[in-house]
Amino acid sequence: MGDESWGAVAPVLLVYPKAQVLNRFIAKFVDLLLVAAAGKIAPPVGWLAGLAYVLIADGLPGGRSVGKRLAGLQTVVPRAREVAGFQESIIRNLPLGCAYLLFAVPYVGWVATILVIGFEVLLIIGNEQGLRLGDDLAHTQVLDVDQFDYPD
Repeated sequence: MGDESWGAVAPVLLVYPKAQVLNRFIAKFVDLLLVAAAGKIAPPVGWLAGLAYVLIADGLPGGRSVGKRLAGLQTVVPRAREVAGFQESIIRNLPLGCAYLLFAVPYVGWVATILVIGFEVLLIIGNEQGLRLGDDLAHTQVLDVDQFDYPD
């Protein structure tokens, strides 16, 4: 018996246009300023708070980190037609969290951090939907706020 006999319907994957790349970089820059400030204001607790923020930032209300909120962006799960939660945020930001951890190791860690971030940037620029490795892992996408309606 084929799949048709079970009445299975193929899932509809929604395709949204790529968010503005410059806005994404501005949003991430603002978020990284917050992380750096936390690390300088209250070391070593601030460093851990910065790591936590890197991981959970996109799970804040509306799928919007502080930087994304200022830049008019949000992180969504297109398959589920909802904004990203903490689980998706943590999965999505694992590569950046690893880069944050690697940065603590002089020289070798700095080079590894640059490579990870450089790879993610190339994916954002080169991918048709602006998906980076973290987006592929978590099945998320960053969109302009007006592209996706969600209940508040």
